[in-house]
Amino acid sequence: MTLITDLLRPDQPSFSFEFFPPKTDQGEANLWAAIAELERYNPTFVSVTYGAGGSTRDRTLRIVQRIAAETSMLPMAHLTCVSATVEEVTAVIDELADAGVRNIMALRGDMPGGFDVRWEATEGGLSHADDLVRLIHTRGDFCVGVASFPEGHPESPDRDTDARHLAGKLNAGAAFATTNLFFDAEDYFSHVEMVRAHGSDAPIIPGIMPVTNVAQIERMTAMSGATFPSRLAERLRAVADDPDKVAAIGVEVATDLCQDLLDGGAPGIHFYTLNRSTATREIWANLHPGHS
Repeated sequence: MTLITDLLRPDQPSFSFEFFPPKTDQGEANLWAAIAELERYNPTFVSVTYGAGGSTRDRTLRIVQRIAAETSMLPMAHLTCVSATVEEVTAVIDELADAGVRNIMALRGDMPGGFDVRWEATEGGLSHADDLVRLIHTRGDFCVGVASFPEGHPESPDRDTDARHLAGKLNAGAAFATTNLFFDAEDYFSHVEMVRAHGSDAPIIPGIMPVTNVAQIERMTAMSGATFPSRLAERLRAVADDPDKVAAIGVEVATDLCQDLLDGGAPGIHFYTLNRSTATREIWANLHPGHS
């Protein structure tokens, strides 16, 4: 299988999409409808998340395997250290390899319950994402991605410390990073500068989540430590009872942010689709006028 690093080029921005394993039959139908609608945009790769505490392991593997077998898209599987021993994590890595999946997003992960729950390594498990990066590389030829936090991880004392930790993950063998959601391009560019100062020049791909639901984005920014700009919040709350207007503002804001990032030299855009395609397709069309 192709490695994502074979496709990341400095002269051509990447476009990628992220999905999550659904919990219901209807959710599964929505996911595959979104995948079908987004496949025609020829994304550089697509990723599938891994639930808290490894709770979606089997579903993540199944979806990644089906994407690899039934679509033209290149899948990347998320993998975390949470609630798993080294032997259990190794078994997942080998299962992915057996399925021909060679692209893995290596994450420490969050405890069930999110950032508010203190992190604890499982006995016999791993404590840090850089350890997972190294473990993956012992199991074969993989392309490994890691997570990045433009505003700093909630557990980091400051942004520079967080940038140093990211540089450590990249220097441990990760080929690239994708960022947590954010709304200010300057946060991204200053984050990249800090990582460069700590000795890594690996690509850092900005992750963008179009706002289509006010309560949902407030919940996600609170959980991840990202800032939800008050000005944007005011605009959205003023039309909160009109989903179409909320979505229109979300697409407008995300399009402007993506354009600023690309104009500033970002190596691509990674869309958090939430298993829906409409907003992502509209933003893509805005960024590629004249292409359907």
